[in-house]
Amino acid sequence: MSLRVILRILGLLLMLFSLTMLPPMLISFWFRDGVWYAFMIGIAITVLTGLVLYLPNRRARKELRIRDGFLIAAMFWTVLALFGSLPLMLFGDAALGITDAVFESFSGLTTTGATVITGIDFLPESIRYYRQQLQWLGGMGIVVLAVAILPTLGVGGMALYRTEIPGPLKDSKLTPRITETAKALWYIYATLTIACMVAYMLAGMDWFDALGHSFSTVAIGGFSTHDASIGYFNSPSIELICVGFMLISAFSFSLHFMAWREKRLLHYFQDPEARFLMLFLAGLVTIAAITLWLTQTYDTMSGLRYGLFEVVSVATTAGFSVADFSAWPGALPFLLFIAAFVGGCSGSTAGGMKVIRIILIVKQGMREVMRLIHPNAVIAVKVGKMSVPDSIAQAVWGFFSAYVMLFFLMMVGVMATGVDQITAWSTVGSALNNLGPALGEASSHYGELPSLAKWILVLAMLMGRLEIFTVLVLFTPAFWRR
Repeated sequence: MSLRVILRILGLLLMLFSLTMLPPMLISFWFRDGVWYAFMIGIAITVLTGLVLYLPNRRARKELRIRDGFLIAAMFWTVLALFGSLPLMLFGDAALGITDAVFESFSGLTTTGATVITGIDFLPESIRYYRQQLQWLGGMGIVVLAVAILPTLGVGGMALYRTEIPGPLKDSKLTPRITETAKALWYIYATLTIACMVAYMLAGMDWFDALGHSFSTVAIGGFSTHDASIGYFNSPSIELICVGFMLISAFSFSLHFMAWREKRLLHYFQDPEARFLMLFLAGLVTIAAITLWLTQTYDTMSGLRYGLFEVVSVATTAGFSVADFSAWPGALPFLLFIAAFVGGCSGSTAGGMKVIRIILIVKQGMREVMRLIHPNAVIAVKVGKMSVPDSIAQAVWGFFSAYVMLFFLMMVGVMATGVDQITAWSTVGSALNNLGPALGEASSHYGELPSLAKWILVLAMLMGRLEIFTVLVLFTPAFWRR
């Protein structure tokens, strides 16, 4: 393991991240909210730390291996979120304590969207903007951005790229060179963000809200510049725009790349994962709308409006709200929450276990049933027309097993802090799926949870963002052997 190379890259990435505190500082000057100093101090501390890591190791040059990529990704997401919490601890009388600031920063960068803050509408504009920007940076991944713009990473960029792209199929590249692939992803991501912002402004948002919500919509994050989230605007057109861009962002960005390059939309309907997601969401919307209508929770049109928005928002792990779905009748809150475990497509900005894994688990289950009937048959697991190698099938089961085990361990840990079962179950599920909203005591915000519970949830957010194994592998003795 190349420790000096890793420290050099970590120093570079920290200095790169310090630049992201400049826009909120400019926003502070623009609105004269008086908290520019919080970002200036944050920049100074982050740059100095980056220099301390970089300068002694600036001549260390060595090709990165996959093992190095795991360590860099885990270290950087942890360090980045810790340094990202600095402005939240320094902006004045309403500043957050260490635990809450770290929680909010991790929640933003991992695009979870869980918040400990109340009175968001009364925060300084620069802090409101900064929360949204954290989600945007975390959506596509700051490490992928670094691979795209830092040629000093050299050929080792693939080691970082593989740890950053979600899903079981990590080896496919859109272009021959990994730096070009990373750039293509960020071009698409930025284009969608601009298009979303323009659409929000045309629908009636001012530029500040439109920019902030475009950041969190395309990142499928869920942070808002208002306590009431998207419901603040009470606008069906804004809600439809939000639903549209949440769906787009929940599809694999490789599909967006193919659609852009070949100027055709057929790929979305030919891709098994995208088709499954569309049918899954359509079924959930139908169930929700009919249930809300039959129980007279809303009238027919309102039931369809709120049902559509909340289903797409929760199932794609965005976490925006226009209604309190936790108070809906029957099994609907539980059903919507379970849908978040599925999440979006592999290679999207959504959280959850990813649609492709659910498809493979179902198909493998069906294969085992067929083997009971035909013990000697050789039955391949296929996704579309492609046979899935047994190595990937085994990795999916391994991921699912580790996911379930960690979920229950962390749920017990949160319950041990004095939190009730429903709150513990939903907050751990929300953090691990990078969803945001929860049930029980955390249905409105996470601020009242015990500090230890918040630190457990921070770990859950990180594991969810890095898809568990990137973190778990660091705790194995084999990882540290030469």
